[in-house]
Amino acid sequence: MHPFAFYSLFFIFIVSPCSPCFPVDRLIFRQGERKVSFPMDGALIPVVVFVLVYIAISLELINKAVAALLGVMVLLVLHVVDERSAVHFIDFETIMLLLGMMTIVSVLRRSGFFTMVSVKIAELTGGNPLKVLVLFSVVTVAFSAFLDNVTTVLIIVPIVIELTVGMGLDPKLFVISQALISNVGGTATLIGDPPNIIIGSKVGLTFNQFILNLSLPVLLSFTAVMFYFWVTNREKFRPIDGNLAKLFSVQLLLAKIRHNFLETTLDKVFLAKSLGCLVFVIGLFATQTVTKITPGVAAVLMAMVLLVLVPVDVEQVLEEVEWSTLLFFAGLFILVGILEEKGVIEWIARNIFMRVGHNPYVVVLVVLWGSGLVSGFLDNIPFTITMIPIVNLMLEATPIPHDILWWALSLGACLGGNLTMIGASANIVSVGMAKRHNVNISFMEFFKVSAPVTIISLIIASGYLSLYLWISL
Repeated sequence: MHPFAFYSLFFIFIVSPCSPCFPVDRLIFRQGERKVSFPMDGALIPVVVFVLVYIAISLELINKAVAALLGVMVLLVLHVVDERSAVHFIDFETIMLLLGMMTIVSVLRRSGFFTMVSVKIAELTGGNPLKVLVLFSVVTVAFSAFLDNVTTVLIIVPIVIELTVGMGLDPKLFVISQALISNVGGTATLIGDPPNIIIGSKVGLTFNQFILNLSLPVLLSFTAVMFYFWVTNREKFRPIDGNLAKLFSVQLLLAKIRHNFLETTLDKVFLAKSLGCLVFVIGLFATQTVTKITPGVAAVLMAMVLLVLVPVDVEQVLEEVEWSTLLFFAGLFILVGILEEKGVIEWIARNIFMRVGHNPYVVVLVVLWGSGLVSGFLDNIPFTITMIPIVNLMLEATPIPHDILWWALSLGACLGGNLTMIGASANIVSVGMAKRHNVNISFMEFFKVSAPVTIISLIIASGYLSLYLWISL
């Protein structure tokens, strides 16, 4: 179905005043003995604005930050919300965490740390195709868990392309694999992927809780995905030891990469300070329950300390911060906060998600697979922000222990981004970088690899969550 057709049907049958699901006079819900209602004239405008913003973001009609803030401005002009209330809806904890980590990663990139690691890994591969896949994937999954996914692929993909092309291999599989693995790795921690940052901030889940509850399914998914790559592409992973010409060319290529790295000036003091601040901020995340310092405060604190300690141009570092992403988050928080205040979120929960019944296994799997499939085609950031109040309502109707439903939302939103080329920022960036190196990856070429990987990951997550729930009940 064409996206325009999908959104048209969604608007007609769900949010249109003519829809039988949306009575003209008012909507009334029951939560136990409590009635929750809101007048149609108070909810219609925010709903229409939100749907239009979502369409603009999903179809990339305009910049996503512009779309979100334009929607907010429309609601302010129409007096649906006032400025003070709008600001109140913004989750500054999430904004601060993103700002702090973006700044730290920007400085760390200047230290040459990422380049050094990539060159060392390239040398360890010795030109073996399977080692190229495995070793770079291990680095990608580790970096993505504690740093930004996009930063990780920006560093890894160019060297992977250079190595594979020099070995006479088709680099497409290797590029796609690193994009997918970066999304898998980012699922493991609070700071690994934006949906986790949002969930952790809004729900109050700690850094340690994310690691303890998501490390196992991420590790299992990573192992299964690597095995899938090996089984389905064994011909491409044959060693080149028997081909002297290829082996010689690879050795020359590795020597060139090593030479280029040696020409780069590496300030060891700069590197030590940058890594020290990164390790310290992760330590603050891990000891949050003891120090009572929230991740957002910890990230901005260490980012500012790092800018004082190292000789960098602060203005240039701040220019590298993705301010459009931060504004996008702020706008979405306001839009969704208004919908929640008007009762629209509760209506969606009770008319769509609540109809799955009260079986906890069904509820968990619906959130997981629903999040996974939707996040494969739509931006998982606005989806996650929208789903958080819905999940809260689902938990009121069907109490599920140990935050399992939040882990289902996290796994679905993060792993689901692997489904298509447009499902995650790392996918788009990786394909774009490959194109600049004359490696063209089509939507279907990406999908043929990414779809099985996503299904495998979601199946593993389903088994993990089901077992976790069985033990908890």
